[in-house]
Amino acid sequence: MLTVLGIDVSPDLLERWVNWLAPDEQPFFVTKKQATDWKLEPDDREPTPEDRDTYRIYNIDRRAARTVWLSEAAYCELPMATRAALVRAQVNYGRGAVPTVRKWAGVLGAGIRQQADGHRFVWWKSLLTEPGRVLPEIVSEDLGPSRHAEVRSWPKQLPRARELAGTFADGSGPNCFGTVMAACGVEGAESVWMLREPFEEWLADHTERGGRDDVPGTVFVWRDAASQVQHAALTIGDGWMLHKPSQSWMTPRKVRTVGEVKRATRTAGWRLERHRVVG
Repeated sequence: MLTVLGIDVSPDLLERWVNWLAPDEQPFFVTKKQATDWKLEPDDREPTPEDRDTYRIYNIDRRAARTVWLSEAAYCELPMATRAALVRAQVNYGRGAVPTVRKWAGVLGAGIRQQADGHRFVWWKSLLTEPGRVLPEIVSEDLGPSRHAEVRSWPKQLPRARELAGTFADGSGPNCFGTVMAACGVEGAESVWMLREPFEEWLADHTERGGRDDVPGTVFVWRDAASQVQHAALTIGDGWMLHKPSQSWMTPRKVRTVGEVKRATRTAGWRLERHRVVG
């Protein structure tokens, strides 16, 4: 069994990771002029939630208003100069999953220099024949491991905290709000993209302001300057905290210390408030 961030990853989940990192067709973002100059046909298909997170579609530069979906075969048929310019454009427009050759040549071989401009490349399934050498590093990048194995006592008043701790979701969507609600006993909350409104309703109905960092059942809520809730986490006692860093398929429901979560979540313009779970 492969272990990533201290969490067991089944062969089935690893296979899904491969498909989410390198789908059979992936999006490339271009301007209208680039689409014309490079003889690319835009396609307005709806991306999957996993596409949105893999390629960070929510951060794409607005100049790149056209989306082109290419298979590996179609991509490889493009002239080398077009591939090079296309890949450089993805970096400039903020697309995700455009890694550096320098980082991966030692794992994938020097041949990846020939894919595009010699400095960047994109993932295809042909590069993932040994996913256990690639996916763990991608998924764990910039994330500390889950420390759920170090927890000695799980609070009874948080009935599903132990079940959820140290698990990956079945795809993109499940987020921090649903993780907190599910740990407190809300069935199914861990499997959906929990929006702000139902989370705020739950917070109003099941918590009161206050709480201590060292006892179970304190919900940390981070709000932006407009008082919009941006992140949430839950103390489970003895200095431990459960949270899911984002809605991405790459981020697990993990246990870290209260201090570690506070440091990782510190963002300019956000303020932290505490709520105690009641009832």
